[in-house]
Amino acid sequence: MTEQPTSFERPQPGVDPAEARGALLRTQQQSQKPPAQLGDPALPVQVRAEATPSGPGTATPRGTGKEPAAGQGKEPSVNGPEHAQPAGTEPDAHRPRPAPETIPAQPGAQQERSPGGQERRTGQAVPPGRPMPMRRDGDRLRFVGAATRRIARGLDLDEIVMGLCRATVPTFSDAILVYLREPLPVGDERPSGPVVLRLRRTDRIPPERDTDGVLLPPAFEPEPEPSVLSDLSALTAELCEVRPGGALNEVLRGVRPVFADAPAARDALPELLGEGGEAVVPGGRHAILAPLRGRRRVIGAALFLRRPDRLAFEADDLLVAAQLATHSALGIDKAVLYGREAYIADELQRTMLPETLPRPTGVRLASRYLPAAETARVGGDWYDAIPLPGSRVALVVGDVMGHSMTSAAIMGQLRTTAQTLAGLDLPPQEVLHHLDEQAQRLGTDRMATCLYAVYDPVTHRITIANAGHPPPVLLHLGGHAEVLRVPSGAPIGVGGVDFEAVELEAPAGGTLLLYTDGLVESRLRDVWTGIEQLREKLAATARLTGPDHPPPLEALCDEVLDMLGPGDRDDDIALLAARFDGIAPSDVAYWTLEPEDSAPGQARRLARRALARWDLEELTDSVELLVSEVVTNAVRYASRPVTLRLLRTDVLRCEVGDDVPQLPRLRQARATDEGGRGLYLVNRLARRWGATRLSTGKVVWFELNRG
Repeated sequence: MTEQPTSFERPQPGVDPAEARGALLRTQQQSQKPPAQLGDPALPVQVRAEATPSGPGTATPRGTGKEPAAGQGKEPSVNGPEHAQPAGTEPDAHRPRPAPETIPAQPGAQQERSPGGQERRTGQAVPPGRPMPMRRDGDRLRFVGAATRRIARGLDLDEIVMGLCRATVPTFSDAILVYLREPLPVGDERPSGPVVLRLRRTDRIPPERDTDGVLLPPAFEPEPEPSVLSDLSALTAELCEVRPGGALNEVLRGVRPVFADAPAARDALPELLGEGGEAVVPGGRHAILAPLRGRRRVIGAALFLRRPDRLAFEADDLLVAAQLATHSALGIDKAVLYGREAYIADELQRTMLPETLPRPTGVRLASRYLPAAETARVGGDWYDAIPLPGSRVALVVGDVMGHSMTSAAIMGQLRTTAQTLAGLDLPPQEVLHHLDEQAQRLGTDRMATCLYAVYDPVTHRITIANAGHPPPVLLHLGGHAEVLRVPSGAPIGVGGVDFEAVELEAPAGGTLLLYTDGLVESRLRDVWTGIEQLREKLAATARLTGPDHPPPLEALCDEVLDMLGPGDRDDDIALLAARFDGIAPSDVAYWTLEPEDSAPGQARRLARRALARWDLEELTDSVELLVSEVVTNAVRYASRPVTLRLLRTDVLRCEVGDDVPQLPRLRQARATDEGGRGLYLVNRLARRWGATRLSTGKVVWFELNRG
């Protein structure tokens, strides 16, 4: 339905006919125009016979008392030619121009009255400074159209309720109270327990200011309001329980709006408003109670109020209230469903990504994730950091094509597969190969890019394999940013492609940045231009902290995201930053033991010397006991040399490796057993312990607190 202006003036662009300040603005502009001259073709003249005022200076149409001539004196239709100048009618130059018949008619506007000061259609006296009622069915249709458009603008619950209040006050009513169920039902859910309504919002005509908070001119100031509408929220109850079989329950079940003086409403209003709340409701037909019904059930109620000195509601106003209530309820229903979908999307994305990053020895980590938009909160981008045996850590970042629920589900399966493969301590190229096979099993069109890197803080080396992903950027301690040359490879899911891994130096103090293409590629720039901008951004940030101090990791991630412009958010973004601290060679002790009976005793002596060199003699007894037990188990089954390594960091870590793939299992030894108590002692004395299967065997490790 195309909205037609209800004013004789041209409608102002951007002014909503359901908004109070729009009518006020037009009325003020009209009053500032000079008087129209005789014969001005733009001067509108009402052609209704009863609307023509008599008196000096007013021309009388020819043919008075006779049958009107063709085209003269006829009552025009709602959409008829009201702008035409009737033949034989001579307007008086001193007659004021009629007030625009706009919606709403604001206080202070020129009101069209009969000579006795009464409203023509009802004959009732209209106090000066009060809004005129809607005089035609066309007025109501245009108001409903404008109001429903305003209500439909809202996306969330608060915006829709506010749209209902702002569209009806003061155009349709002087005040409104909106009640909604607590909690609001979602979709086909069947709420349990009693139905409770909560006062969600109240609105009324401001006593001294318009909707923009601007003081009204003296000629347009409304008269003081009755005290009953001064503070609606203080006079009414916030919560209302709808009793089964009660009057309020019957009105809500009836769905249709009712006047406040109807028998059902007279009993329902005290139940809705609470004790003493009925004082808010004026007498007569100055209030309408409209149930709000969504798709499945009634979700609330709206109470429209008019001041006692304003014209009462009419029967046609019940239809207007029904339209407003229906559109508002359906909008609220959709907003609640949208909120539930957004919550599900957020929870899905949150569970797909790591809740917290690990804190492995020798490396610090930070991450960021940004969805493509508020309406598309899930995507296929992911990152991960997986601790590996030997204090190593696997850094993973990937991007599944698309940013839908399907992409997020595929991403979750690939991330789980990558974690499983990392637990087997496979080389990076082998991990990508198995991910490629898994993607092909998921579907023929399941493609993704992925970068898998393994950092060893002892050797200060990093091994990287790439599957069609943007290359990582390494920020050195001196401030130089370098794009690492890593073979790109084919994306995961192509099949039949070999992946290649490269081993590079990872200097202490350096920062490795892994990211998805959403950070560097958009409609406004290609991927290589974005990578160059990222490199320059990292170098500029590092220069701020000086050549001897790397920038803080969290602040560095924020600075990287600040490079995004308004048109650069075409895809979701995953970012993983790793600061290489490494482990100094002086904090590492490594030995190789032959699988002989003398190996446990030799391991105890070597561990004792290392602890003495590190000034950790207080741990000697515990370390000797635990090392002896773990090495004894390794020597018993191993056929190749056993490795022993001690690492001094914030804790003391001991690692024993052998070529037997079977992992040890903690069990409770019986009183008659001669063995089986080694792992029990490790479990009781160590801070943490574990066993990891390798491609060449396994590693059993434990940690002890220093001091």
